[in-house]
Amino acid sequence: MHQLTRFLSAAVFAATIAATSTVWAQTWPVKPVRMLVNLPPGTPPDQIARAIAPRLGETLGQPVVVENRVGAAGVIALEQTAKSAPDGYLLLYTPGFPVVVGPHLFKMNFDVAKDLVPIAPTARVSSFLVVRPSLGVNSVAELIAYARANPGKLNYGSGGSGSAPHLAAVMFSRAAKIEATHIPFKGSTETLAALLGGQIDFTFDVGVAIGQIKAGKLRLLAVANPARSSVFPDTPTMAETGTELNASTTHGVYAPAGIARDIVTRLNREIVRIMQTPDLRKVLTALGADLLTGSAEEFAERQRRDRETFGVIVREAGIRAD
Repeated sequence: MHQLTRFLSAAVFAATIAATSTVWAQTWPVKPVRMLVNLPPGTPPDQIARAIAPRLGETLGQPVVVENRVGAAGVIALEQTAKSAPDGYLLLYTPGFPVVVGPHLFKMNFDVAKDLVPIAPTARVSSFLVVRPSLGVNSVAELIAYARANPGKLNYGSGGSGSAPHLAAVMFSRAAKIEATHIPFKGSTETLAALLGGQIDFTFDVGVAIGQIKAGKLRLLAVANPARSSVFPDTPTMAETGTELNASTTHGVYAPAGIARDIVTRLNREIVRIMQTPDLRKVLTALGADLLTGSAEEFAERQRRDRETFGVIVREAGIRAD
């Protein structure tokens, strides 16, 4: 009898909590929502977040305020989000790299897979294989041939050990069975300057070099994505050139684990709608990114797969963050 009483009490308590959560989610939001961005103002993730925020705020009936929380390669904002109350009033906009590669490079005081809930993907960031024109190669096949004919001579730059361009170049070297020397710089801007100045031979650019490519100052050989880039639709993917390589990552919005399912569903629906508007498409095109939307479940599965893929590369190549 006592066991039955305890069971019924627990069931009533659970039902009450569920009903309360549903009612609370239906009234959300009743105050401004904060959206953290883990990179500085003016960076592509910041630009996309600031394009989304006012439109999202308009449909929610409360302001969505963007805050830049920079540090530790984006991990500080991830941790703040993971350890915040799951009440729907703190969101995170982040590129994919800190979420899918960060756990393999940095010691974290939280579990990305368990403590963050993927809400909605927004964009796939392209990785462009770019060379200095004076190198004299016009295709991926010619670059590979050059590397094999000149062992130890080819080099490439990135924004630092463990950065997205570094991992892409490692993946390329392994897939093509070539050797190239890594020269790390302090960010993509320095890498671009070094490529333009002839200090390095190639890099995997994440959109910073688009203007220089269009001006003919740099040569674009391929896109390390599963599909061609909308910015350079005539440029082949790496797979089309005969070298399997997908180094693209996915931007998106996250929330602390435990957030009400109704809020996740509502946010996903509104963000998907906003991303498909002409204004947001223009923002993505200007940044060299491609629109990518989907359900929260699809987003979570995509990030899980990417985390596993990049984890293997980091471990096998022995990559360490600067």
